[in-house]
Amino acid sequence: MSFLKKILKKKKSVKTGGDRSGQAAFIPEEYFGNNLDENVKKIIETLGNSSDIIIRKMEIGLTSRIAIIYTDGLADDKLIDNNIIGELLTKEGMDETISEQHSLHIIKEKLISISGVKSIYDWDQLFHSLLSGETIILMDNANEALSISTVGGEKRALTEPSTELTIRGSRIGFIERIRTNTSLIRSRIKNPNLWLETMQIGKVTQTDVAIMYINGIANDKVIKEVRKRLKRIDIDSILDTGYIEQLIEDETFTTFPTLYITERPDVVTANLLEGKVAIFVDGTPFVLTAPALFVEFFQAADDYYFRFDIATGIRLLRVLAFIISIIAPSIYIAATTFHQEMIPTLLLITIAAQREAVPFPSFVEAVIMEVIFEILREAGIRLPKAIGQTVSIVGALVIGQAAVQAGIVSPAMVIIVSITAIANFSTPSFSMAISARLIRFLFMIIAATFGFYGLIMAILVMFIHLCDLRSFGVPYMFPLAPFTPSNAGDTVIRLPIWTLKQRPRLISQKNIIRSGKNQEPHPPKQTASQPKKENQE
Repeated sequence: MSFLKKILKKKKSVKTGGDRSGQAAFIPEEYFGNNLDENVKKIIETLGNSSDIIIRKMEIGLTSRIAIIYTDGLADDKLIDNNIIGELLTKEGMDETISEQHSLHIIKEKLISISGVKSIYDWDQLFHSLLSGETIILMDNANEALSISTVGGEKRALTEPSTELTIRGSRIGFIERIRTNTSLIRSRIKNPNLWLETMQIGKVTQTDVAIMYINGIANDKVIKEVRKRLKRIDIDSILDTGYIEQLIEDETFTTFPTLYITERPDVVTANLLEGKVAIFVDGTPFVLTAPALFVEFFQAADDYYFRFDIATGIRLLRVLAFIISIIAPSIYIAATTFHQEMIPTLLLITIAAQREAVPFPSFVEAVIMEVIFEILREAGIRLPKAIGQTVSIVGALVIGQAAVQAGIVSPAMVIIVSITAIANFSTPSFSMAISARLIRFLFMIIAATFGFYGLIMAILVMFIHLCDLRSFGVPYMFPLAPFTPSNAGDTVIRLPIWTLKQRPRLISQKNIIRSGKNQEPHPPKQTASQPKKENQE
């Protein structure tokens, strides 16, 4: 139940305890009265006489009094002036012969030239519409009101996503307006089966949250589960998709993300066409898609815009970089601490000579360098763009060189940490990159304690954990575990587009065929006889 339904009870208005100004708070009844002045008074007192609530009373015709109410900054002022107030003052659609009970109907049908006019009958609908940027028209001696779609205000222009850059593909990213974001998907999927459901979540914020899916392709069980988890949320505020993600994910105690986050419309479109569900939240440019698969976090949008061999090579490189970012420091710590016999003799002598003046063991070296690098990375993100990148690069170079000269760390450790950091940046998904950073520290502790034996066991436990994870009931490692040959062509490798004939079976269980037969490209057939050459003069 929303916060408005708690205060807008179905009974006559009553006085309650006073506020800081000493005046009694006013709680309106659930349905409108037929006195215009009383209704306007209830709106003013319920909203605390807020200065951004614009109320204009006016007379139309000979007997009718109305009030036009909207929220400054959320509604389009020019649209209200030209298409509502201007129309009501200039058109002659109201006269003394029309009974007042039909006056509001005439305004709705004849005098308002804006689409999206609807009748509302209770205070909860009125306040939600008013605070969403719509304009409210109240009339004297009427037990209903009109809500007119005049949502406007300032919004950010469509720009290229800053976190998911691509070489080929769209240059448009989502913005903070939910309707703009859903329209970007509508413009790509012009199909009546693209369905959208909107709800309000957050007892105080009443944030618009929408789920979008393609009926007939998406799994009904997944849609039902997404809808169920969203409706059971009971919290004061929803400010970002991160709130939704933490409240509806399958597993809390895991570092791996079980919902995919993106700010690219083409990525959301591709996921919808695979049978997934998209979750939009008003006020954020990031969109969630579910179910999420482990292999999905190593795929980028432009993988599908290049040839399959190029895309496959790049994906394998990303997987290798992810492995390096997790275990590279651990392997160095285990090898130099417990398993020196595994290192070639000449390399071992070089490492030993470098570490001769270093007073700390390899594990302490690695922790010092990793922590320093994480601090520099965080500082580079939070500092202004003009100096953030410079501070990160200069800080890393200066501190690394100074640490080596001071004998705190060895040059080999600086190389290992640098390679690890670069490999971590190669992961397309920021959520998965953060997971690798956390797992790396755990593996370093295990390698320093138990050597390679402990590291191998930790890797096995991680794979078991990955196979045990679910995203809205779908195995996280699908289609690798359980292995599904028909869907294995778009995992860490990518086969040609014409071979990907089926959608993921465990995600879309209805219409799994996405391409027809004989899609393989081939050269034109050669004719039996060649055309004769024309005689040239």
